[in-house]
Amino acid sequence: MATVDVTVRGAGILGLSVAWACARRGARVRIVDPQGIGAGASGGLVGALSPHVPEQWNPKKAFQLESLLMAEDWWADVAATGSTSPGYARTGRLQPIADDAALTLAHQRTETAATLWPAGVLWQVIPATTFPGWSPPTPTGFLIHDKLTARIAPRMALAALKSALITKGATFATDAPDEGQTLWATGTADLTEPEHLIGTGEKGQAALLDLAAPDQPQLFIDGLHIVPHADGTTAIGSTSERSWTDPTTTDAHLDALITRARAAFPPLAGASVLARWAALRPRTKTRAPLLGPHPFRKSAFIANGGFKIGFGIAPLVGEVMADLILGNHNRIPPEMLARP
Repeated sequence: MATVDVTVRGAGILGLSVAWACARRGARVRIVDPQGIGAGASGGLVGALSPHVPEQWNPKKAFQLESLLMAEDWWADVAATGSTSPGYARTGRLQPIADDAALTLAHQRTETAATLWPAGVLWQVIPATTFPGWSPPTPTGFLIHDKLTARIAPRMALAALKSALITKGATFATDAPDEGQTLWATGTADLTEPEHLIGTGEKGQAALLDLAAPDQPQLFIDGLHIVPHADGTTAIGSTSERSWTDPTTTDAHLDALITRARAAFPPLAGASVLARWAALRPRTKTRAPLLGPHPFRKSAFIANGGFKIGFGIAPLVGEVMADLILGNHNRIPPEMLARP
């Protein structure tokens, strides 16, 4: 008689989120990862849970929005169950507006957000003086302020999920056979199988700086994320590199990112670097997450391709995959559905 209902291979954010959703429904779950939790892309530093721009709407954007909206309660349940904080807070985000054309576009997006986003979740244009001392330089004097964006501390979040899972009776192993239903959430390694190439890895690098602003919104400046965390640190990231020598070693690309961040936001200028991080982020050929029956592993499931939005989509990925694995109920958007 099987002692496990669901075997999850991969202890990154998507694997642990599916494991949590299954365990919360009463399933006996085992998580298998030879390197432990967060050994790959999920063990990063940034933790920016940001929505897509509210225009040119599509199922991927709608999926992420639904996940971001449910995240606060979802992570609160994780924290309460395992008595461990994931570092989650919906603190919002500021973006400088560069010129008059960008200002006009920002106002237009305010209108579309009012249509596409639920009431009370705002995307708005505000004067930079609204956040004295924390406003990034903005040529127009205006900022985009969205109140949906949240932060999470990636390593704390994984530890919180592990604690909650253990409380629910889940077990962790570095090696174990498949039992019950099997989910593969092993990141880049599974996407880049030579005989079944369904994606790639893109290197990202990030840094953690000694700047305390735990109650301030995060900043998004010309593609750069600046995320204050609850522990008195601020993360910056990340690079996007399609060629590299060593995927897990930081280098001059991160040095340049740190220099750029300090120039873009003067309060960072005197902050020392506390930690550096690099890893490969799993990206599917379509850039959309890949969910559902595994395309080349018989009688298995897949949850992969979180790329840059893994933590943002994790709550909903967990729930829809638990629906499929435990109840054979498929509510995965067709654009994300893996087909064997």
